[in-house]
Amino acid sequence: MEVLRPQLIRIDGRNYRKNPVQEQTYQHEEDEEDFYQGSMECADEPCDAYEVEQTPQGFRSTVRAPSLLYKHIVGRRGDTRKKIEMETKTSISIPKPGEDGEIGFHHVAQADPELLVSSDLPASASQGAGIIVITGQHRNGVISARTRIDVLLDTFRRKQPFTHFLAFFLNEVEVQEGFLRFQEEVLAKCSMDHGVDSSIFQNPKKLHLTIGMLVLLSEEEIQQTCEMLQKCKEEFINDISGGKPLEVEMAGIEYMNDDPGMVDVLYAKVHMKDGSNRLQELVDRVLERFQASGLIVKEWNSVKLHATVMNTLFRKDPNAEGRYNLYTADGKYIFKERESFDGRNILKLFENFYFGSLKLNSIHISQRFTIDSFGNYASCGQIDFS
Repeated sequence: MEVLRPQLIRIDGRNYRKNPVQEQTYQHEEDEEDFYQGSMECADEPCDAYEVEQTPQGFRSTVRAPSLLYKHIVGRRGDTRKKIEMETKTSISIPKPGEDGEIGFHHVAQADPELLVSSDLPASASQGAGIIVITGQHRNGVISARTRIDVLLDTFRRKQPFTHFLAFFLNEVEVQEGFLRFQEEVLAKCSMDHGVDSSIFQNPKKLHLTIGMLVLLSEEEIQQTCEMLQKCKEEFINDISGGKPLEVEMAGIEYMNDDPGMVDVLYAKVHMKDGSNRLQELVDRVLERFQASGLIVKEWNSVKLHATVMNTLFRKDPNAEGRYNLYTADGKYIFKERESFDGRNILKLFENFYFGSLKLNSIHISQRFTIDSFGNYASCGQIDFS
């Protein structure tokens, strides 16, 4: 089935299909030990960057980690932890659920609890973090064990699905009304085109411009993201925005893939009303800063200024969230059945459709698969320009 839905590669502003290559796959549980063997070959060099405390019993180091990732340190039947302990002559203590500072996502309580789509929440949304303790008689052994644990944590973090995203909300009344007018006119003029019906239109209350996708596995990581966003505001956002909202317009439509007769995602373009490049500069610098910190995996060098208005994933699931449902954080393809639509008439008739103008004043840290009391994504934090 991947032949029908191949991976898309972005080249010169346009997405192209990548022909699938047959690869040998393994069950996750069966290859975790093999992964450990290969990964540890580059993890034996002691790293002096780690803090190691000398105690009456020897040496000790700690690492705070999301509880969701503990299982990858333990391994099947405890094999991974035992192997690290044996090879480094250390003892590794991993907290049990509910122990050692494990906490939940209290920020999510800002959303209306009755409206949370709990059945669709990622498993990570209810996880916390705890402290892994490494002890041993020799300092180099403790450092070696810590290095190996860090390699495992980093690798399996990259395999987690996205949990949050940085975004501007684009759901001011004028734009929502413009979107509903667009939907009404498209259905009136193009409903006979293949695949075009009301089910594939975005919820106008959820219109947004995504800056980057995040994997946040604990309350601590949400706080770290808030702090990073605040630093961005202090260091360059205020200078770019002048401490005032950015006045933008949503106008014109474009499609994501390379065949207008077989479209899965149609989006509205977003640009500054004054014709400047300030919005692009701002979001690109935020993206660059988060990529440098490791909070966002580097996928693009620049943010596409757009808002999804039609998506075929909505046909079967109104809560689906675009291409991020099709790929994991490490780029693995996940097939999800979808029926494309013929967008040629829509593109011809509504090429320059004007959705409206609005003022961008806040960047939000939003959690996927949640709904607040206004019908938008629940926000775990935000920064304001003014």
